[in-house]
Amino acid sequence: LLFPGSHDSFSYWVDEKSPVGPDQATAIKRLARISLVKKIMKKWSVTQNLTFKEQLEGGIRYFDLRVSSKPGVVGQEIYFIHGLFGIKVRDGLKEINTFLEQHPKEVIFLDFNHFYAMDNSHHYYLINRIRSAFGSKLCSVECVEYVTLQYMWEKKHQVLIFYHYPLCQEYPFLWPGNKMPAPWANTTNVHKLLQFLETTLEERSRYGTFHVSQAILTPRVKTIARHLIRGLKNTLVDRNLPMILNWVKAQKPGVMGVNIITSDFVELVDFAATVIALNDLLLEEDESAT
Repeated sequence: LLFPGSHDSFSYWVDEKSPVGPDQATAIKRLARISLVKKIMKKWSVTQNLTFKEQLEGGIRYFDLRVSSKPGVVGQEIYFIHGLFGIKVRDGLKEINTFLEQHPKEVIFLDFNHFYAMDNSHHYYLINRIRSAFGSKLCSVECVEYVTLQYMWEKKHQVLIFYHYPLCQEYPFLWPGNKMPAPWANTTNVHKLLQFLETTLEERSRYGTFHVSQAILTPRVKTIARHLIRGLKNTLVDRNLPMILNWVKAQKPGVMGVNIITSDFVELVDFAATVIALNDLLLEEDESAT
């Protein structure tokens, strides 16, 4: 199946008053003492406008998550992070679980792929929050090919958690990060991005893993320097999203096709609906086979 996903899914709200995150260089942390710098950082840190609930209602089913401890906070509390700190992870999980309670046949992927300023005690805290948020909805690690929607419905599972940290081996409900490869083009050029997406699809493992096609452009330092005030959305996303969507429309789901596609600002074009509709091609294949 083909699923729509969001990039830095939690970044719809970041706190300008918080310290700069440990994912940033020392020079940025120094600069951020000037209040204007944080306002500019926000323009480049925010990659989504919609909350988790709004993304879920719009059809997004894969969430790209980066998390961190926060300086000055007592205990192991964990926050979402992209340059600046977002909401508490446990609040985001609660919001997602509320949606799942109301829609018992929906299945989602939560991909915890970047961790900052976290020791094992922070990880144990976070893993316990995940377990208490979703309970029996969590799908244990299984052969990828067995995990059909029918399988999930029969087991009453709704959540697959991918956890890119060695402690995942201690918990049956944490899928290792290598089961969710997400190659990253790291370019501002839309033509290079589309070429990269094509190449990485050709290299996709035939069995045993999911696969993320990150249909996103990444600003360079000089991009930010040239367009400080305009921000990510006005500089890179608005102009290139229609061309990226055209690439999406030409894709096919299936073993060697696309599996999960992520985008910035998922509501700007008909992204989720376009991705979901491509699954109809699987039905056509079934009909022609019979």
